[in-house]
Amino acid sequence: MPANDMTSIFLIRHAAYDEGQVDGVGPRVDLGLSDKGKLQAQALADRLRVSQEIKADVLYASTLPRARQTAALLAPALGLSATLEEDLAEWRSGDGDMDEAEFIATWQGLGDRDRLFHRFVDGCETAIEFSARVQSALHAIVKKHVGQTAVLVVHGGVMQVAFQYFFGYGDAAFRRAYPAAGYTSITHWNLPMNTSKWVLESSNDTHHLKGA
Repeated sequence: MPANDMTSIFLIRHAAYDEGQVDGVGPRVDLGLSDKGKLQAQALADRLRVSQEIKADVLYASTLPRARQTAALLAPALGLSATLEEDLAEWRSGDGDMDEAEFIATWQGLGDRDRLFHRFVDGCETAIEFSARVQSALHAIVKKHVGQTAVLVVHGGVMQVAFQYFFGYGDAAFRRAYPAAGYTSITHWNLPMNTSKWVLESSNDTHHLKGA
């Protein structure tokens, strides 16, 4: 039986991180949280521990180092250990395998519709495949945790796709505007029981970062 009268989803973006090549060779990869990122994540952990504003039943995290490490710092404040979910990872665009300037130039040269279907690197995702993956993962978590509170430590791209999922936006929604999602920001969605309409309670909440 559901424990609460609503289903709550808290999306938390990872903290600031370092990116680069390993030993100066190969593609650019996620090297984990930067020193600043560790301070950001700890500031959020301190906030959550003191305020007890999120009484979570479950904690999920993307498998990428920046999200895993952020979740590890938050876990004690929530009294939970993190369950890693590969489908909550950022867009696997293949940008790390390309020269950054080349990737940006290619992206800027594509039309809006072409951007959805363009595969930058063989074996990597198109933008529309990324959206489908994330929305499927969100839906599975929502269905599994009806009447519970779930915290998901994810990425900026995932948080943007979440707006598509919860609001039912199409792919054109963010061509003129998009939701901000700062490092360690909290975005909170609620689904009251006996309704199909999600409520956006708050978005891009980073007030714990003042001075951090």
